[in-house]
Amino acid sequence: MNGYTISDRVLSVELSGIRKFFQAAKPGSVNLTLGQPDLDTPQHIKDAAIHAIQEGYCGYTFNAGLPELRSAISDKLDRENDLSYTPDQVIVTAGAGEALYIAFQSLVNPGDAVVYTDPGFVSYAECTKLASGRGRPLPLTSDLCIDVEQAKEVMDGARLFVLNSPCNPTGTVESAETIRAIVEYADDKGICVISDEVYEHFVYGDTKHVSAAQFGDNVLTINAASKTYAMTGWRLGFVAGPSEYIDECIKVHQYCQTCATSISQHAALAAYTGDQSCVTQMKNTYEHRRDILYDGLTRLGFSFKCPEGAFYAFVPMASLFPALLDIGVIGVPGDAFGECGAPYVRFSYASADAVLHEAVARIEKIVG
Repeated sequence: MNGYTISDRVLSVELSGIRKFFQAAKPGSVNLTLGQPDLDTPQHIKDAAIHAIQEGYCGYTFNAGLPELRSAISDKLDRENDLSYTPDQVIVTAGAGEALYIAFQSLVNPGDAVVYTDPGFVSYAECTKLASGRGRPLPLTSDLCIDVEQAKEVMDGARLFVLNSPCNPTGTVESAETIRAIVEYADDKGICVISDEVYEHFVYGDTKHVSAAQFGDNVLTINAASKTYAMTGWRLGFVAGPSEYIDECIKVHQYCQTCATSISQHAALAAYTGDQSCVTQMKNTYEHRRDILYDGLTRLGFSFKCPEGAFYAFVPMASLFPALLDIGVIGVPGDAFGECGAPYVRFSYASADAVLHEAVARIEKIVG
């Protein structure tokens, strides 16, 4: 680009491979790319937003968010996660994506090492680059889990360790023992753990979600209403942690966002304080859909770990990816999530039963 100068850190960032294949899908395709629930936002949450508009709650809020919403999030963390954060230790953000961004910008100096799993969610590597840090990928085991001893080796000398459980893209839920070991080791080494818990409520069978901050103070907890309440487009998340971190994160938030959307904040207040049966219903729906996709693909001969959480299947079928595109079944190539993801394709099962059955039927045509 003659005459136009772009910062090196931005030039180093790639556009999301998830969005690339979502937008490239041909008409008539079965599109299983996005982590986008096809379920609707519960009515009581939408009603709260409508009421907020009608009452004229359309101006700026405090930078950190509505006091009553931060109080509700504090109560939620105590009730559901056994975490003790005051409302002043919570920043309401424009989704978990902004929460990640302000955390990286606040804690990472140029050249600092940031550890994240490979495969792992696409934002971690790119937020590292935007903060002028150095990514240090941690390969997962053959069953897509974190090996604690290997993690300790990779963590030494790092500034951050990003933990995502339940995990996107793998569907893995790390054990309490693994999470405790990582947090305690990180604390000993002066490493902050960023715990991305946006899929916390979507765990299946006897699997349990455990919050990292139960085991140490040097943790930033990131979450959102996006997946839990089918509110992806509302862009409402939060980051909670020690005041020493939160007081610095609010500076970045203030200048890049000012505040999360006021209407979305009122909607989230209804979400976190209202009837939670909608969350259980969604979880049961996703578990049923997981079984459709998992049973269908294993019947066709694919061998892979049954997802324990989130709503993604990470399937070793990269060699079939061109054929999948030809038959109109669109997933995300595993290497979008790191080099170690190359043998896989990620499919989202946050889609209707009929869509998943159709995907399996089409795949059967190319493996049968």
